[in-house]
Amino acid sequence: MTTVSEPSGEPSEGVSSTNTNTKNYIVGLGLLLVVVLLWTGSSFLTQDMYDDGYQKPFLITYTNTASFVFYLLPYIARRLWADRWGPPKSARSNIIYQPLEQELDVDTEPAVMRLPNTLAHDSSDSFQVEPYPVNQVDRPLTMEETAKMALGFCFLWFIANWALNAALAYTSVASSTVLSGMSGMFTLAVGRIFRVETLTVVKIGAVLTAFIGVILVAVSDGSPNDQPDAMGSSIFYKAAHSLPVLGDFLALMSAVFYALYVVFLKVQIREESRIDMQLFFGFVGLFNIFLSWPMGVILHLVGMERFEIPRTHNAIVIIVLNMFITLSSDYLYVVAMLKTTPLVVTVGLGLTIPVAVIGDFFLGKPAATQVLAGALLVLIAFIVVGIENSKPRERGDLLTEDFVDDAHAPQSRVHLEHEDSPQSPNEG
Repeated sequence: MTTVSEPSGEPSEGVSSTNTNTKNYIVGLGLLLVVVLLWTGSSFLTQDMYDDGYQKPFLITYTNTASFVFYLLPYIARRLWADRWGPPKSARSNIIYQPLEQELDVDTEPAVMRLPNTLAHDSSDSFQVEPYPVNQVDRPLTMEETAKMALGFCFLWFIANWALNAALAYTSVASSTVLSGMSGMFTLAVGRIFRVETLTVVKIGAVLTAFIGVILVAVSDGSPNDQPDAMGSSIFYKAAHSLPVLGDFLALMSAVFYALYVVFLKVQIREESRIDMQLFFGFVGLFNIFLSWPMGVILHLVGMERFEIPRTHNAIVIIVLNMFITLSSDYLYVVAMLKTTPLVVTVGLGLTIPVAVIGDFFLGKPAATQVLAGALLVLIAFIVVGIENSKPRERGDLLTEDFVDDAHAPQSRVHLEHEDSPQSPNEG
């Protein structure tokens, strides 16, 4: 199997594809920086609410995720507008997307395109035109597929965020920060398993550098008395404090589920153009509202988190603000991940540390030298990972030289048949 080379006068499709990928990558990094600023602000707000004594990890996670349902409003509005003023439904399906008739084993064959009929040769020629397009990998997702993906993502996302919030309430901030900081390692490992990340010495070094930076910050902030205020007086809560490893387990579980959901999205979606992100997040919010509340009932019955309506104006304002922050930041976060890689956004979220240092400085709380060193290591790690992932994957990773998931490399467009060696289309 070989490919037909581009005519000499035509612009190279590989160059165009590379330029597009580079632009998307830069846009993704910009969106990630916006997410870092939003999440840092949310952290300051949440910490202020916790200091006031209102510590409800489940309720905060539930309300934040439920806010995604507002993304269904623009989708419903578009459908209503299309039904009233748009083309007939019979024609609309063809305009939006026409499913392909052929099933393709995407694990063995790359995407191919059809040659124009003017290039078709007779049966004696050395190649023949594909009968129809079979680019099944990049086809848009249907509403049903989007809903199924949102259902799986909803549970992974909710567990990851709730576990982290609960860990902050049941263990020291230092322990929770260090263990949740291991998400970079898990993301690199899980991403390599699913072939969306290459395993290189540079990436391993960058992840370890970021982790060391997190440790420096956590150890500097930690203290022997760095334990959260009580959330309740139940037997379950007392047992949790008599066994602090439970809080550490929640922080570690958060890191694992974070890696799982970020790689899950990259594997399932691959390209941002394949999915309606508003519809996706709208389904996530809808599923969260109807499927996650039993967990809150269980936590209430065992006394781990008593359901209480916020009584202070400050707590209500912070909950509402966090809902709006989550509504925008998580949407931008997923788009940034699709435009870059799971590892880039994972390490990039560590930039909340240097941003928080800057925020503390303006609040009159200058950071210690150890914290500044840790923040600098995280920043260096992010820059290194960003540069490493922006390079075309010309070589394989540490485990194999045959790494197939290369978003930067142009794919073959035409299949030639009955040939063992490359041959020009003009040769007889």
